[in-house]
Amino acid sequence: MSALQRSFSRVPWAYVLRRLLFAIPTMLVIIAVAFFMMRLAPGGPFDGERKLNAATEAAIAAKFGLDQPLWKQFVDYLLGVLQGDFGPSMKTLGKSVNDLIADGLPVSLAIGTLSMLVALTVGTALGVFAGLRQNTAGDYTVMGFAMAGISIPTFVTGPLLILAFALGAGLFAVGGLGEYPNIGMNVHNMTLPVLTLALPQIAIISRLMRASTIETMRSPHVRTARAKGLPERTVIRRHVLPSAILPLVSYAGPAMARVMTGSLVIERIFGLPGMGSYFVDGAINRDYTLVMGALIIYATLIVLFNLLADILYALLDPKVKYD
Repeated sequence: MSALQRSFSRVPWAYVLRRLLFAIPTMLVIIAVAFFMMRLAPGGPFDGERKLNAATEAAIAAKFGLDQPLWKQFVDYLLGVLQGDFGPSMKTLGKSVNDLIADGLPVSLAIGTLSMLVALTVGTALGVFAGLRQNTAGDYTVMGFAMAGISIPTFVTGPLLILAFALGAGLFAVGGLGEYPNIGMNVHNMTLPVLTLALPQIAIISRLMRASTIETMRSPHVRTARAKGLPERTVIRRHVLPSAILPLVSYAGPAMARVMTGSLVIERIFGLPGMGSYFVDGAINRDYTLVMGALIIYATLIVLFNLLADILYALLDPKVKYD
């Protein structure tokens, strides 16, 4: 049996199926609560300083189904979502919510994924470095930077990075995606948003990995490995790191979801056309369908990332059992 087959056989498929089935009522509750809260909130998508005449208001309401009873609007919307149709945008004429999601989701996913890759790489390295040098100058330095990274919110970090590296040094763009059609080519524009999102995660991951490394170093199996005379580098590589990294796997799934939702603020600061910008614009303009579409996408990502973390944990630690 190959390594891939062995890993595949360790996936708790019954648990995965139960989680997916449990996600269905969870998503229904999220959609229902968000739908009725928005519809019952004061104001509407076509309210403005200039009052429309009654005939125009009636025509617009009929076009978007707003003249129907609320329960029927919800049922119609839910049936559309089940068919993959999030409906037309009420404020962006000529575009459906599906079109807007197709435009914005790749930008948000690119920023979130790059931020987590940077955070996992740098945070793990710093955490292990500090854990192996507990109570030394290096440990105190890393933890000091980690405390600062956790304490400073991203809406402060973002403008500071713009002032220092965009307006000051001129190394990166202030905002926007630039002229390149492929977002992967926009290193000049994506660096500061990615760093802003990654810095708090680097701080949290480094603290997590430091604590996990210290705890693992004191565990019986590591003491046994040392007693056998194994070189310290081998002990760390074979016995410390595989065990110390398990708490990080549990953290990474929810963290990815937090990074995705955290990009709401970052996209506004850097003027990026991602899902976060669409969500904020939709909420301000009472664009019901756009807000619902963005919310459903974010909720789905949160469920999937958490499930993926559980599966990875089971693959890395065969002793884990899911009942």
